[in-house]
Amino acid sequence: MIDLYYWTTPNGHKITIFMEEAGLDYKVHPINIGQGDQFSPEFLEIAPNNRIPAIIDHQPLEGDEPISIFESGAILIYLSDKIGRFNYSDLRGRTRVMQWLMWQMGGLGPMAGQNHHFSVYAPKKIPYAIDRYVNETARLYAVLNKQLCNSEFIAGDKYTIADMASYPWVVSHERQSQDLNDFPHLKRWFETIQARPATIRAYEIVDKINPPKTFSDEEKAILFQQDASTIKD
Repeated sequence: MIDLYYWTTPNGHKITIFMEEAGLDYKVHPINIGQGDQFSPEFLEIAPNNRIPAIIDHQPLEGDEPISIFESGAILIYLSDKIGRFNYSDLRGRTRVMQWLMWQMGGLGPMAGQNHHFSVYAPKKIPYAIDRYVNETARLYAVLNKQLCNSEFIAGDKYTIADMASYPWVVSHERQSQDLNDFPHLKRWFETIQARPATIRAYEIVDKINPPKTFSDEEKAILFQQDASTIKD
């Protein structure tokens, strides 16, 4: 059994997609980040950065003690290694997957996230910031589109954790002011993953836990006004 500490964000969706694809036995523990659940002592024990997702694997491959992991990329690597799927076994293939997973973690996710913030959530619309992140998101979409020109999936002909990591950040393309028709190879890839039964099941969890709604001012303050004082000794 794997305990998944989850909320309905792109980073959270990465892990539910993997769980559904792999058919792993897991239990979802909702961490309502708009209500401040991410600051509970119990959650901080396994996720000291007070961010979802995090997992506890009660049946690790080595030893009898449960193991906890935070950061979505680290979780994907751990789970892929655990079951021996959704990665390549050879050096070059695995390196391609790691490259593109790090690309998502360091580029697509943070830039699209800032795009969301300044375009949708910021109390004041700052044209420079909006243009900066919309344009950078477009550049990253173009990078991915070029990569997908000659391969079915991001790292080659195999569906891997690199695809699972990137897909949730493209779901909100309209909110990011991106038109997938401008990126035909990316659009083909996106629609392929969108139609996978495991992807459909993963996103069905959203309606059970957190149906789409507008954040209140109080929730926005919890989410977007953190600083060093947020981290308690």
